[in-house]
Amino acid sequence: MNQTPLSATPAERYTAYTSRQRWTYLALLFLVSTSNFLDRNILSVVLPPIKQEFGVSDTLLGLLGGASFAILYAVLGIPVARWADRGNRPLIITLALCAWSAMTALCGAAQTFWQLALARVGVGIGEAGALPPCQSLLADYFPLRQRSLALAILSAASTAGTLIGFVGGGWAVVNLGWRWTFALAGLPGMVIAALSWALLPEPRHAAGRLARTDPQESFLASLRLLWMKPTYRAALIGLTLWSAFSYGSSVFFPSYLVRTLGLTMTTVGTQYGAVAAVATLLGTLAGGWWADRAARRDPRALLRLPGIWALLSSPFYVLAFVVHDFSFFLVVAAIAITLLSAALPVVLAAAHAVCGSARRAMAVAILFFFMALVGGTIGPLLTGMISDALSPRFGPAGLGYALALMTLSIPAMGVLLLRASGNLADDAEA
Repeated sequence: MNQTPLSATPAERYTAYTSRQRWTYLALLFLVSTSNFLDRNILSVVLPPIKQEFGVSDTLLGLLGGASFAILYAVLGIPVARWADRGNRPLIITLALCAWSAMTALCGAAQTFWQLALARVGVGIGEAGALPPCQSLLADYFPLRQRSLALAILSAASTAGTLIGFVGGGWAVVNLGWRWTFALAGLPGMVIAALSWALLPEPRHAAGRLARTDPQESFLASLRLLWMKPTYRAALIGLTLWSAFSYGSSVFFPSYLVRTLGLTMTTVGTQYGAVAAVATLLGTLAGGWWADRAARRDPRALLRLPGIWALLSSPFYVLAFVVHDFSFFLVVAAIAITLLSAALPVVLAAAHAVCGSARRAMAVAILFFFMALVGGTIGPLLTGMISDALSPRFGPAGLGYALALMTLSIPAMGVLLLRASGNLADDAEA
């Protein structure tokens, strides 16, 4: 594994690596995150047969897609991040990968709904060790001027994982059943874990021990310093609002298309999955590239641009959930997904710009704590509850109306980011 000399400061660790090495490490982190999102989102593809086999309500499906995964994922993310801010991040990532991959495969062995929910809890426990260490490593591999694009590429792993889940998972559900779909989803993570452990360097390592170059802060001191930064507060609240809609829609999108538009899971997986993947990839990469260029002239762009994109995406999402023509749905959904996907990595880059190296993994973990615990738990559960309340009156369209109501969090996010953008330059910290 490559070593970083003790003389490298936290802000300069990236100088120990060549450009080729940086992009190789990013490719490995991309694979880690792809496995993360595949195992996280494969559930949405198998919800229809699970509902049929176990005979459960949309509220319970929302609980399965949200709280069963999100609670321990959120709670354990912070102590794991404290470890990552001081310890061996590639080791943490390797252990986490093995854990969530094994638990995903175990989901396929569940004989009752509650056994399946318990296995999903295990997936959440494993995935708590994924994204904060990955993003923390990325910030040590790349300089600030390239960080929005690097984070955008890492965020695009959600597209890859979701696409594999929709296309491959859709095929597997139809041809092999939902149990084998879970088993197959868990296998690639073991291979990726071995590659990560063998090839990813820990920038803090030197002469076989961890470099003590970061100042040691208490947990409460780190929390206080982060909360005092208006930029970080805006990123925290904004991403929580984003996740309340995003988690709910990702869980129920396939079910909405099957129920309301009468599509098969194969059609959902291939046609909608392909459109969503292309739109997400385009938005994520274009957003990161655009933000890197704009922020060199004015750092406020790291909040202004995602605020504008969030506001523009909202009406297109509403249209997508109330139309009953699949072709028109694909057009407006593609526009909405492109705009909102552009916002996410840029808001994360804004948080990285102000959090400081000594608390970077914890800062990311706190973001994901609220995104998972509030958005990931309440979003799917509330969507399911609204759907159950509206469906007796509106039939299958009730789920579409529930999803449309959940879009109200997106313009609220946009306004918040725009209002906070003026503080970014003052809050900046290497």
